[in-house]
Amino acid sequence: MDWELVFWDARAPDSALGILAERVLGNVRPTGNRGLPLTLSRRWAGSGERAGCMREQEASVQGAEQEGLSDRSRERKVPASRISRLANFGGLAVGLGLGVLTEVAKKSLPGGQSSSRPGSSPFLSEANAERIVQTLCTVRGAALKVGQMLSIQDNSFISPQLQRIFERVRQSADFMPRWQMLKVLEEELGRDWRAKVASLEEVPFAAASIGQVHQGTLRDGTEVAVKIQYPGVAQSIQSDIQNLLAVLRMSVALPEGLFAEQSLQALQQELAWECDYRREAACAQNFRQLLANDPFFRVPAVIKELCTTRVLGMELAGGVPLDQCQGLSQDIRNQICFQLLRLCLRELFEFRFMQTDPNWANFLYDASSHQVTLLDFGASREFGTEFTDHYIEVVMAAANGDRDRVLKKSRDLKFLTGFETKAFSDAHVEAVMILGEPFATQGPYDFGAGDTARRVQGLIPVLLQHRLRPPPEETYALHRKLAGAFLACARLRAHIACRDLFQDTYHHYWASRQA
Repeated sequence: MDWELVFWDARAPDSALGILAERVLGNVRPTGNRGLPLTLSRRWAGSGERAGCMREQEASVQGAEQEGLSDRSRERKVPASRISRLANFGGLAVGLGLGVLTEVAKKSLPGGQSSSRPGSSPFLSEANAERIVQTLCTVRGAALKVGQMLSIQDNSFISPQLQRIFERVRQSADFMPRWQMLKVLEEELGRDWRAKVASLEEVPFAAASIGQVHQGTLRDGTEVAVKIQYPGVAQSIQSDIQNLLAVLRMSVALPEGLFAEQSLQALQQELAWECDYRREAACAQNFRQLLANDPFFRVPAVIKELCTTRVLGMELAGGVPLDQCQGLSQDIRNQICFQLLRLCLRELFEFRFMQTDPNWANFLYDASSHQVTLLDFGASREFGTEFTDHYIEVVMAAANGDRDRVLKKSRDLKFLTGFETKAFSDAHVEAVMILGEPFATQGPYDFGAGDTARRVQGLIPVLLQHRLRPPPEETYALHRKLAGAFLACARLRAHIACRDLFQDTYHHYWASRQA
C-alpha cells in the first residue's frame, strides 16, 4: 500500500476526509503519543483575554489541564545495545508462543475459559497484549514508533484486538532512570553540564519513542525544555523495525503490503533525521527566521549551549494543543485553521521547506495573543522545484475540475508511468478530484461535513491492485502533514475559503518562479 493519490486527506475515522489516510497511513511514520510527542512545551495554559472572544470560551482554553506522563509510564532502563534490544524481541516471540499454548489449553479443557474474546485469535489474548505493550515500552525507539503507527488504523484495516493493543502502546511511554539520564547529559554536555543551567527537573514531563523532555531554568531566568534522547535508539532503527515486524508477522495477521519496501526506507530515513538533534536545532532556527515577521506563528529560540546530537534545549512554550480548541467560537476556529492551511501552502510552495509532523501538540494555541507556537522540527525536510512545479499543477487541475490535466501532471510528477490500465487511471483521477474538492469549492468549504470518505473508500481496491510504481518519496512526509492539517480543520469543524487561499498561493508561486 502507499500514498499514491492522497493529495488531501485526514487520519481519523470521524473526519470526512479521512478514510484513505486510514487505509494507507501505515506507510508513514507515526507522530508519537497523543498530545505527547517530543515537544518542548509544558505550560499549556494561556492568560488574559482576547477581544471578541467570549469569556467562557477563553476559560475553556486557559483551563485546559497540563498533560504529563501517562498513568502507565514508569521509570525503566532503556536497553542501549543491539544485543540487549534483540534479546527483548526474542523474549517477546517466546512469550507470545507460550501465551498461545496457554490459550489453546484453556479452551480445550471442559468448561475452560481463556482471556481472549470469543472468536478472536489466541495470539491476541490479554496476556500477550501486555507482553507486546511492555516490550515496546521497554525498548522504545523505532519499534515504539511503529506500534504507535498501527494504533491509528481503524477497525476495518487491522483487527479491533490489535488496534486496542497498539492504542495502549500509544498511550504509554516509559522514561529513563535518573542515572541513565544523567549519563547521557554528561556524555553530551560534559561533566560540568550543571553550570549551564540554574535547575533541571530530574523527572521528565513528557516521554515518547525517541526521548524525553525535562523542564529547566537558565541562570538568567529563562525557562527551557530540554529534550534528552534514549541511548541506543539511533543505532537500532533498522534492526528494531525488522525485529518487530518479524515477530508480528509470525503471530498476527498484518494487512498485506502494510509496510512496503519504499515506505520502510522513508520511515527509517525520517527516524534517522529525528535522532539528530543538531539537525533539528538547525531546522528550528531556519523556521524561526522564515516566520520572524509572521503575525500568527512563532518558533521558540534554540538554546545553543544545550544543543548536541542527543540533547536539545529550547525556550519553554505556552499554549494548548489544537484538539483542546474545539470549544472556541466558530470564528476563532476558522481563523486558526485558515492559518494552518496558509502555513502548509507557504511551507511547500514558498519556503519549499516543511515541518512534516502534524501531531496536535506541535501546534500550541495561546488565546491571550491569538498565536500558535510551532514545535518539534526533527522531521523537517526540503522539496525541490521540479517536484513543487508539478505538484502545484496537479492541485490546480483538481481545483479547476480538469481531469485530463490531473492525469497528465500526475505522470509528470511520477505518480503514474503512463502504462496503467484505464480502470486504474480513472480511479486515480477520481480520487484526486474528490480529495481536491476543498480547493474547487466556491466560498467556504465545510470540513466537518461531506461523504468524501465513503467515495474514496470505494476506489481503494482498484488502486491497490493495479498500481505500477511507488509514489515519489517526497510524498510520504508531505501527505502526512497535509493529512494532519485537514484533520485539524475537520476536528475543529472549520469553514474556510480554501479555493481563494490556493489561488493566491498559485499565482504568487509562479510569479516568484519566473522573477
